[in-house]
Amino acid sequence: MIVLIGYLLCLGCIFGAFIIHGGNISVILHAMPTEMMAIGGGAIGAFLVNNQPKVIKAVLGNFGPLLKGSKYTKDRYMELMAMLYEILQKVRKEGLMSIEKDVDDPENSPLFKKYPIVGSDHHVIEFVTDYLRMMVSGNLNSHEIEALMDNEIETHHNEGHQPVAAIARLAGALPAFGIVAAVLGVVNTMGSVGQPPAVLGAMIGSALVGTFLGILLAYGVVEPIGGLMEQKLDEATKELQVIKTVLLASMQGYAPQVAIEFGRKVLFSTERPSFVELEAHVKKK
Repeated sequence: MIVLIGYLLCLGCIFGAFIIHGGNISVILHAMPTEMMAIGGGAIGAFLVNNQPKVIKAVLGNFGPLLKGSKYTKDRYMELMAMLYEILQKVRKEGLMSIEKDVDDPENSPLFKKYPIVGSDHHVIEFVTDYLRMMVSGNLNSHEIEALMDNEIETHHNEGHQPVAAIARLAGALPAFGIVAAVLGVVNTMGSVGQPPAVLGAMIGSALVGTFLGILLAYGVVEPIGGLMEQKLDEATKELQVIKTVLLASMQGYAPQVAIEFGRKVLFSTERPSFVELEAHVKKK
């Protein structure tokens, strides 16, 4: 909803100011189809050439979540902490082998089913179970697991940044395609020098619409999408960092309640519950 409101405000104010100043909107509407064909078609073609199929698929897959609010809320993080706390408590009381069945078959694990928000997230459960499995095997120390976690989180972030970079490159190219469309319009105008001034003025105006649309699409439409995609990527990376911090704290010998406090401190301030809130939630669970 905020995305749609933002676009309406952006486009409404720009075109509204043009109309209020006495501008003839019909000139823009008349030139828009052909200018959009040149700018949009050229930009999309270059976008397809510039990106691998997996990146194009990732860009398209990101559009749906952009229209929704962030799923990384305080409630989600509190449920994640409660799940990690229960896992670590079980390990502390019954030993690492007690979670072997949960780790090997998380989809049918009663422990993970208790937490439907994070328990249904494939990426979260895979990240948690992979490192719990390493802890059960006992072949790696905390420093080795930390290095491996850092590499996986970095890979996740770099992979998620590919569609962000693709959108940024597209936004950077749109003003240039707008200039291309404008130059074509000027060339067309030069070929009609013998026409009356009113006709030439309309042709020059149509040519300038190309420059206007290229800049508007770049900075008013496409670049904001890239910025929002990057923010959502940072949130997804933050969740993995929380899990990493909690599990490493446990491996270093801290009690479950202290380990989740380490994880709480990693959260952004806007989603971070207070110590009392988290303690009460975990105990209730």
